[in-house]
Amino acid sequence: MSEREGVVTMKGNPMTLIGDELTVGSQAPDVTLVANDLSEVSISSFQGKVCILSVIPSLDTPVCDTQTRRFNEEAAGLGDDVVIVTVSTDLPFAQKRWCGAAGIEKVQTLSDHREAAFGEAYGMLLKGLRILTRGLFILDKTGKVTYAQVCPEIAAEPNYDEALAAAKALL
Repeated sequence: MSEREGVVTMKGNPMTLIGDELTVGSQAPDVTLVANDLSEVSISSFQGKVCILSVIPSLDTPVCDTQTRRFNEEAAGLGDDVVIVTVSTDLPFAQKRWCGAAGIEKVQTLSDHREAAFGEAYGMLLKGLRILTRGLFILDKTGKVTYAQVCPEIAAEPNYDEALAAAKALL
């Protein structure tokens, strides 16, 4: 597995990402994640819809909380042809608890805690921490990556407007 040094920082400190960079035009790797009810969900199950993959380190941090709430609000205006998925290494139980407390109903949370397969396949796994870095991927209805954003500073919010425009362009 490749390592990419200095692509992102955490509070200004360079970090190393595990996995190759996932680029626009690539087919999205089909990995299996864990849903809040412990069922398995594969990325390919979202084909047929535009998929926004919102990747975060942990729902229990302020920026991740803000990012997930923002996409939950935006979901209403995107329609039924779009699915929004938040991926983290949080345990499914923690994701379910957080969603209930936050009133999140339009974003599906999936966990990469078992094998960090998503993190490695999408090049988003932080070496040594075993959490994901912050970023966004937009997949078209065939599962092709049409937009990719890896936030250079983990504690900074992504460019929501740019990502939402990319998703809307596919409708």
